Amino acid sequence: MEVSANTPAVVTGGASGLGAATARALAAKGAKVAIFDMNAEKGEALAAELGGVFCLVNVTSDADVDAGFAKAREAHGQERILVNCAGIGNAIKTASRSKEDGSIKHFPLSAFDFVIQVNLIGTFRCIAKSAAGMMTLDPLDEFGERGAIVNTASVAGEDGQIGQAAYSASKAGVIGMTLPIARDLMNEGIRVNTILPGIFDTPLLAAAPQNVRDALAASVPFPKRLGMPVEYVKLAMTMIETGYFNGEDVRLDGAIRMAPR
Repeated sequence: MEVSANTPAVVTGGASGLGAATARALAAKGAKVAIFDMNAEKGEALAAELGGVFCLVNVTSDADVDAGFAKAREAHGQERILVNCAGIGNAIKTASRSKEDGSIKHFPLSAFDFVIQVNLIGTFRCIAKSAAGMMTLDPLDEFGERGAIVNTASVAGEDGQIGQAAYSASKAGVIGMTLPIARDLMNEGIRVNTILPGIFDTPLLAAAPQNVRDALAASVPFPKRLGMPVEYVKLAMTMIETGYFNGEDVRLDGAIRMAPR
């Protein structure tokens, strides 16, 4: 599906990082972009810059997601592109022993559940609601294509590190549901693919000390650097614009395989 002038698109987590880079790339091709995010200040500013629309959306809320899609569609029409970048993480061991007094505690289940709700269920919520809307559209070509969806998982979904049980489980879920969803939607002409980023230079890492950034970069086999948002964007755009790209989970990681810690 070619991204052209006035193609409606929605990017979740679109106010910063990989989402913002994707929103800018889509807008540069003429797409009308709606940004779903919890950060109103950044989201409003980026939407104004791109001539798009900002929707204050918590992806764990049915009401928020419904309202976001309604606002986006009122402004731009039914989206043909959905890119899911909204996500969170934490670092908590399944069970651990205090170094101070030897007391033992386990991973708070509420914290585990929250990561699953945002990263996995939130992603699925947006996919399901967007796909239902895409099904109302006329096909774009003789093969029946109506839309394209790109999700963001993580290499942690395949080789999670210590403390990443919740994050890894949530991202493994996104990986695992990609092919079944692509199969669910195959007769409706809606393609679904997922990117598994490695260690990327995002705002979160930008705040890390330089020695930490250098060590992370050195751990990548080749090239020995952090991934750049533009590289994520190039793969996302390829997934959107290449009609035979469907049902795939693709690592974008410089060949890294994460060590236990």
